[in-house]
Amino acid sequence: MVVWCPDWSVVAALDEADRSPRAAAAVLSANAVEVCNGPAWSEGVRRGQRRRDAQARCPELLLLPANPDRDARAFEPVLATVEDLRPGVAALRPGLLAVRAPGSWYGTEPAAAATVCQALVEVGVWDVRVGIADDLFTAEQAARTADVQAWTVVPEGGSASFLSGLPVHVLQDDGPRGRELVSLLQRLGLRTLGDLADLPGEAVEHRLGAYGAAVRRRARGEDTALFAARTPPPELDADAVFEPPLDSVEAITFSVRTTAERFVAQLAHHQLVATGVRVEAESEGVVCSSRTWLHPRHFGARDLVDRVHWQLQGADVGGSLRGRKASGEVRAPIDRIRFVPEVVEPAAAHGEALWGSASDDLVERGVARVQGMVGFEAVLRPALQGGRTPSARQSLVPWGERAVDLRPVDRPWPGRVPGPAPVRVFATPPVAEVVDDAGREVCVTDRGVVSGVPRRFRVGDGMLPWQPVTAWAGPWPTDEGWWSGGTGPSARFQVVGADGRAWLLVRAPEGWSLEAGYD
Repeated sequence: MVVWCPDWSVVAALDEADRSPRAAAAVLSANAVEVCNGPAWSEGVRRGQRRRDAQARCPELLLLPANPDRDARAFEPVLATVEDLRPGVAALRPGLLAVRAPGSWYGTEPAAAATVCQALVEVGVWDVRVGIADDLFTAEQAARTADVQAWTVVPEGGSASFLSGLPVHVLQDDGPRGRELVSLLQRLGLRTLGDLADLPGEAVEHRLGAYGAAVRRRARGEDTALFAARTPPPELDADAVFEPPLDSVEAITFSVRTTAERFVAQLAHHQLVATGVRVEAESEGVVCSSRTWLHPRHFGARDLVDRVHWQLQGADVGGSLRGRKASGEVRAPIDRIRFVPEVVEPAAAHGEALWGSASDDLVERGVARVQGMVGFEAVLRPALQGGRTPSARQSLVPWGERAVDLRPVDRPWPGRVPGPAPVRVFATPPVAEVVDDAGREVCVTDRGVVSGVPRRFRVGDGMLPWQPVTAWAGPWPTDEGWWSGGTGPSARFQVVGADGRAWLLVRAPEGWSLEAGYD
C-alpha cells in the first residue's frame, strides 16, 4: 500500500508560512516551479515554468522557497500516524510512504485504506490518496489515480492491465532520467505504458540501456523494487515532575540531578550523546521557560544540572520565567522540567583520548563554578570567524556554548591583511602619525595610491615616540558599509620600527591609528 499526499512541498511551506492551504502557491527551485498546488494548477501554473511565466499566469501566486528538510519534518507526523496503525512504514520521499501487506490489518485491503485515510484526516491531512497493488510502482500509480480521501485497489495479478492504459508521462516523476526517457518515448511514437510493455525486451535494452529495460519491467507489472521499513526513533526525552511544585531554584536544581543522569544513560544505551539539548520548565502545565543549549563536546549529567540552574537563575540567562525573587525563588512554581535532545551524535565520535580527559573535565568544572558565581554569559572564550580586520575576525561566546552564526573563515574577504595574525588587537585604537621624508603626513587616495613613502611614525599619548620605519607593506584598502553610512574608505599598513617591533596601522578619513601589534 502506498499513501500519497499530493503537493507536499507546498503544503509544508504554506503551513510554515502560516498561510491558507487554499491559496494558490508554488515552490521554486533554481527560479523555476518545482511543485504547485491545485489552485495554482487551475490558473495555468505548471511544473518547470519560470518564475515570470508562472506569475503571468497567476498574478496572486504565492512563491515559496524549496526546503527538503522542512518537507521531511512536516511529513514526520504522517509517518508516525500510519506507524501507530501498522509498524513497518517506509518513507519513500516527503509526501509518499509505503507499507507491506495492508490486508492483514483489518481483514480487507479497502478497510485498511479507509482506516489510514480517516486517521490522517483526524490529524489535519486532508488531501490523502491510497493505492494498493502487487508491486511498488503500480501501487504508487494507483494512488495517483485515486480521488481525495479515497483509494484504488488493483486486483491481484492485474498490474499489467492497470498500467497499460496510463500515459508515459507518469514516468517523469523519476527525476531527470525519467523526463529524458519520456521525451524519447514520445518521439518514438510510444504514448502509453502498454506500448512500451509490448516491445521486445532485448530491443528495449539495446536501444534504451539498463534503465530503459527496468522501466519496461515496471510497465509490465514486474517491478522488483524493495523498500526498507524505517525503525521508529526512540523516545529520548526525560521529565522531572515535582509534586508539589517547587519555587526554589536550588531545590529544582537538586531535584533534577537524577533525571539528568537517567537522560544521559538512556542516550548511552542507544550509543548516542547529545550536543544540543532543549530545557523546558513548566508551570501549571504551561511552558514558561525554554532554551536550547549547545555544548562544544557533549552533555553530561552535571552539565545539564548547571544549565537548569543558569536558565532559572534569571531572565538575563535566556529564561522567560515570569519574574524572579532576589532570594533565588521563582515567582511561578515549577511542576516539570523536561530535557529534549535536539542534536544527537554517535558516541563513538566523542570517545576519550588515549590518556583520558581528566584535565579537560577539571577545567570545565572550574569554569562552571565561576559561571555559577558571576553568570553564564559573563565567562567568554574567543572564537575565530571571517572578516577583513583583526577585530572583525574575533568573536566571544559563552564558555560551554557552541559558537554559532559566525562568519565563514574560508571566504576570500578582499582587503584582508595577510598573515601571520597580530598577537594584540587594541579595543580602542590609539591615535598615530606617519610622515614621509619631507615630514608631510602620508595619505592614501581613493584608488589606493600612497602619497609618499612612510619614513617615520609615532603613536600618541607617549606610547611610541618618533622612530624611523625600517620596513613596510601595504596598503590594503577597504571601503566597508559605504551603502549604510559607514566609516568610509581606509587602508592598512604593516610597518616595522627601529626597535624591531611590527605594527598594523590604519589610515582612515579622520587620520592614522594603531590597530594591532605583532610579536
